[in-house]
Amino acid sequence: MAFDIDMIKAVYAQITERVEAARKIVNHPLTLSEKILYAHLWDGNPTKAFTRGKDYVDFAPDRIACQDATAQMALLQFMQAGKPKVAVPTTVHCDHLIQAKIGADKDLQEALNTSNEVFNFLGSVSNKYGIGFWKPGAGIIHQVVLENYAFPGGMMIGTDSHTVNAGGLGMVAVGVGGADAVDVMAGMPWELKFPKLIGVKLTGKLSGWSSPKDVILKVAGILTVKGGTGAIVEYFGEGAKSMSCTGKGTICNMGAEIGATTSTFGYDESMERYLRATERNDVADAANKVKEHLTGDDEVYANPEKYFDQVIEINLSELKPHLNGPFTPDLATPVGEMTEKAKANDWPMDVEWGLIGSCTNSSYEDLSRAASVAQQAVDKGLVTKAEFGINPGSEQVRFTAERDGLLEVFEKLQARIFTNACGPCIGQWARAGADKQEKNTIVHSFNRNFSKRADGNPNTHAFVSSPEMVAAIAISGRLDFNPITDKLINDKGEEVMLEEPTGLELPPKGFDVEDAGYVAPPSDGSNVEVVVAPDSKRLQLLTPFEPWDGKNITGAKLLIKAFGKCTTDHISMAGPWLRYRGHLDNISDNCLIGAVNAFNKETNKVKNQVTGEYGEVPATQRVYKAEGVPTIVVGDHNYGEGSSREHAAMEPRHLGVKVVLVKSFARIHETNLKKQGMLGITFANENDYDLIQEDDTFNFIDLENFAPDKPLTVEIVHADGSKDTIKTNHTYNQAQIEWFKAGSALNLIKAQNKS
Repeated sequence: MAFDIDMIKAVYAQITERVEAARKIVNHPLTLSEKILYAHLWDGNPTKAFTRGKDYVDFAPDRIACQDATAQMALLQFMQAGKPKVAVPTTVHCDHLIQAKIGADKDLQEALNTSNEVFNFLGSVSNKYGIGFWKPGAGIIHQVVLENYAFPGGMMIGTDSHTVNAGGLGMVAVGVGGADAVDVMAGMPWELKFPKLIGVKLTGKLSGWSSPKDVILKVAGILTVKGGTGAIVEYFGEGAKSMSCTGKGTICNMGAEIGATTSTFGYDESMERYLRATERNDVADAANKVKEHLTGDDEVYANPEKYFDQVIEINLSELKPHLNGPFTPDLATPVGEMTEKAKANDWPMDVEWGLIGSCTNSSYEDLSRAASVAQQAVDKGLVTKAEFGINPGSEQVRFTAERDGLLEVFEKLQARIFTNACGPCIGQWARAGADKQEKNTIVHSFNRNFSKRADGNPNTHAFVSSPEMVAAIAISGRLDFNPITDKLINDKGEEVMLEEPTGLELPPKGFDVEDAGYVAPPSDGSNVEVVVAPDSKRLQLLTPFEPWDGKNITGAKLLIKAFGKCTTDHISMAGPWLRYRGHLDNISDNCLIGAVNAFNKETNKVKNQVTGEYGEVPATQRVYKAEGVPTIVVGDHNYGEGSSREHAAMEPRHLGVKVVLVKSFARIHETNLKKQGMLGITFANENDYDLIQEDDTFNFIDLENFAPDKPLTVEIVHADGSKDTIKTNHTYNQAQIEWFKAGSALNLIKAQNKS
């Protein structure tokens, strides 16, 4: 479980050496992001200045973290790679397969009853290949990583888009697909397009009802869900130094919601306090010796416009608490402006649930601030109007919060204390009555609020806010409640107001835990047997994808033209489908069932060009596959936004889809498509999206000459015989083209390991 202090010291020696070399190359002061990137170059020598947003670069991450839902497919792939042990420190965290329903104890036991096959598989693979294993109930992956593994100046990848949470401890931590993680586990470099840099200067200091969550809610409103794509967001300024380490983690966590590669903060005293509080004095001591290399150079922060591609400035002293939503995390509304906005949009004003937790806001500090509001409700005779749910971030946080009486405060308001797991944040919520699909409003401190995300109900209007604001709104039962100005009526008929929340950055008596939930792998796991039953409904050994035949794709039919937002939730839903994350064929039955068909504005209903009838997307695609008909998926902007789940790429690949053609891709999803041997391309002219008709056939003219920076020509044949010829662009470099030729990146790794 413990961090590897020798590895961390080696990283710090590397940073010290390479930062000076990098400065000479770029000939200007360096941001923190540049220092970490240059220090982790695969070849060990920063011999050139990379072009931001253009050059693909090989990196050597320090560690890997996998959550259980994505770990299944990642480890199934690693088992095919021909390696006896992971090459980089790796952990697996069981946090996604636990459904919130009744309360922690019963829900955890139910998860063990229903998913034990998967947990046993993950545990045995971890033991065999030298991977640390965190048991169900141990906590949410990103909180556990922050408490145990994150360190300033490090580089980490994880099979979850919110891996970026570790930026709160000064890392460059990036969410990736499982195939990317497999590369690094197998001792291969990790490839990333050298990011652009967005600087966020924070001045002033938070006070009152405003919190770190409001910083990222504000930034999301400015940049939108795609404004950070291809960029690292680096926060700096006196305002940044004034916030806690876990508060910084919250901000970095939701960088995933603006499409950012990652977000990070420079090392400071709050990080040192957190390291020491979580029993990592050795890390703090080592960091202190090289702290000038663990933050951006002074000149960078004094003149940020010269060194960042974009600069945003936020005065924390003026920042108001926010509610973002519904249906998208970038629709930002200061609390005092909600009444008018909600009425104009017919959003339900009564709030039915307030949910606190998720990887974004489940620290001790978060719980303490929300508990301070809840205690006021108890003291002032207020009855909570909405139902209340709490997901602690880790067993260490839960145990400490229970010891200090925080959970008891919530229980006095009849709150349900759920398992230390993701729960409702990822759709693992058995919400009573959700199947009725009634229009309603909930508020939560999570990160995402896409349609159906929390409870499967497309009419649930979910709003994102800070834990303390969620508590206040749940107590009032009103979406437009403003605790700064509004009064409430208590059980005596008196008018009372909630006072500003208070909180504790760290527990005064220190953290404590009886069983953190960690299982260390044996030193030699070669005799461990990993068993996957042939008739299992949950797990399935992988069959390699077929390599490209070297010919143009011709006669391809349109599977679906997706209209508007098409996230990974639309392409491969979570919730009840999480149980099939280790069984590619079974989970492929959810392929694109949430995408809206542009021709009938319905979901999961597309025209089958073989039969002429309309049917479900997966069933229709299975017909095409059986008939040997290649297919293409067409999409809009930011296609594949959201989670890192590579199932959204593997499912269409498994079912026989050859091409995904869109206006633009979300970063992780585009990489996932490439890794799985798919052709992911974009319209050279976005208006050509409008040319696509329901009965179209697609012929590639020059795919046989597939090469970097060379557009591809596609002939579109319409049902009436007319044709349109369009140009499409791609971002494949030569190495990625080799993945395509081999059928997948994993196929190439296997071939290289055999040679």
